[in-house]
Amino acid sequence: MFTIQSINQSVTKTVLVGLFEDEKEVRLSFEVGEELHTYVNRGDVSAKFKAVTPILLANEQSLEQIYVVGLGKKEHITSDRFRKVLGHAFQRVQKDGIQELTVDLDGFIGHLDFETSVPQLAESFVVSTYALPTLKSKEAKSNKIEKLHVRTERESGDVLSLLEKGDAFARGVNAARNLVHLPANIVTATKLAEHAKQLAAKYGMDVQILDKKEMEDLGMGALLAVNQGSTEPPKMIVLKYQGLEEWSDVTAFVGKGITYDTGGYSIKPKTGMPGMKGDMGGAAAVLGAMETIGMQKPKKNVIAVIPSSDNMISGDAFKPDDVITSMSGQTIEVLNTDAEGRLALADGVTYAKEEGAERIINVATLTGGVVTALGSWMTGAMTNDAPLYSDLEERASLMGEPIWQLPYNEDYKAQVRKSDIADLNNSPTRKAHAIMGGAFVGAFVGKTPWVHLDIAGTSVAEGPHELGPKGPTGVMSKTLASYIIR
Repeated sequence: MFTIQSINQSVTKTVLVGLFEDEKEVRLSFEVGEELHTYVNRGDVSAKFKAVTPILLANEQSLEQIYVVGLGKKEHITSDRFRKVLGHAFQRVQKDGIQELTVDLDGFIGHLDFETSVPQLAESFVVSTYALPTLKSKEAKSNKIEKLHVRTERESGDVLSLLEKGDAFARGVNAARNLVHLPANIVTATKLAEHAKQLAAKYGMDVQILDKKEMEDLGMGALLAVNQGSTEPPKMIVLKYQGLEEWSDVTAFVGKGITYDTGGYSIKPKTGMPGMKGDMGGAAAVLGAMETIGMQKPKKNVIAVIPSSDNMISGDAFKPDDVITSMSGQTIEVLNTDAEGRLALADGVTYAKEEGAERIINVATLTGGVVTALGSWMTGAMTNDAPLYSDLEERASLMGEPIWQLPYNEDYKAQVRKSDIADLNNSPTRKAHAIMGGAFVGAFVGKTPWVHLDIAGTSVAEGPHELGPKGPTGVMSKTLASYIIR
C-alpha cells in the first residue's frame, strides 16, 4: 500500500502538499514551474485549516495536478488536527477519483515531530478512506486510492517502519468497525470466537474459548444468567499475547461482548433497540487492539478477555428479583435485566485476575448515562489507580480518543452494595447512572489497578467525518494498543 519515493525519482501525476497560513509559498522537494507559485501569490490557494485547493498544471511533463491542503496556523497544529486535516484531504482526493497519490512528506511535516507525524499520516489515510462493507446484492462502485507514495529524502527504511506503525493502528480500528457494523445474526458469540481464533493463528497468540459447560464448572453465574434466554451459546473468549519470556507483568483488556441487547425482561422500547448490534463495541475495540499488537509485536504481555452472549427473552431468561452467583462468589440481586453488560464484565474481570492480570482495562458500551453526561465527543472513565489512569489518559489524548474521569469514591461504591438479599445489586439508582455501572464492575476488581472505559457515546459516529464514515468508530482500539506499544 505504501511506497517510499526518493527525491531523485520523478513524481506521480498527482501530489499532495501542505501549506501553513504563516507561509508565503508551498515547499516542494521537486522543481515545478511558476504556475503554482503564481496561484499562491495571487491568493487563489487557501491555507486555512482543512481547505483543499486542486491545481491543474498544464506545462509539466509527468505531474498533472497538485492538491494543496491548508494546515492553518503553525501554533494551532496538534496531533488531532493533523489527523483530521489529512483525513479530509485524502477523502477529497479519493472523491475526485484519483487512484495513485504522492505525499510530498518533507515539506508537509516540516514543523511537526517526524516520529509522531509519519505514523499519523499512514493511520489517517487508512481510516479516512475506509468504506463499511454492505450486504447488498449489488455493491455500488466506489472510488479508492489504491497506491500512496511518500516522497522524502529521509532513509526509506525508517520512514517505511513508521508508516507501518500507523497502518497497524488503522487496521485495528477498521477491524473493530467491521465487527460492530455487521448484524447480530451474523456476529454471534460463536463468530466473535472464530474471529479471535483467526487472530491467534495469524499472529501466533494463544487462544482459549470457554464454552457453557466450562463456564458452569468455573461458576460464571453472572455471564450465564445473561445468556439464559438465548438459543445462541455463550463464549468466554481469551487471547494471550506473550512478548516477554515469562508470563508476568500482564495487562488485561476486558471487552463487553453482548452481541445484541433487547434489554431482556426489562425490555427496551422499540426506538431503543435498533443499533443494539453494536453493544459488543468493547469486545471489538479489544480485538482491534490485539490486531495492532500482533502486527507491531511489542515486548509486553497482554491478555484479552471477552465475555460474550446476546441478551434475549424467553421462558428461561433471567428476570428482575433473581439472585445469581458470580465467578467471584459474590451474589447479585438483579433489579434490571437491561443492566446486563456489567454482569458479563464481572465474570470477565474475575477471570482476568485468575489468569495473572496485574492491571485491568475494561471497555464497554455500558450506559446511556455516559451519553447524557459527555455526549459523543468523550469516553467516560473511572479508576482506582491514578498512575494507571494518567498513563492511559496520555495515550488516549495522543491517539485522538480523549477520555474524561468520573468520580469513584465510597459514596458511589456503597450504592451497588445496597441489597437486603445479596452482596450486590446490579442497578441501584438512575442517579449517576454511568458511575453506577462502573462502580458495579469495580466491586469485582478489588485492589488490582483498574480503568473502566464507557464508550456508549463514542463508539458510533452520527455522520461521516474526517476520519471515516457514519457508523462504528472503532474507538479505544488505538488507545489500548498504544498503551502497550509505547
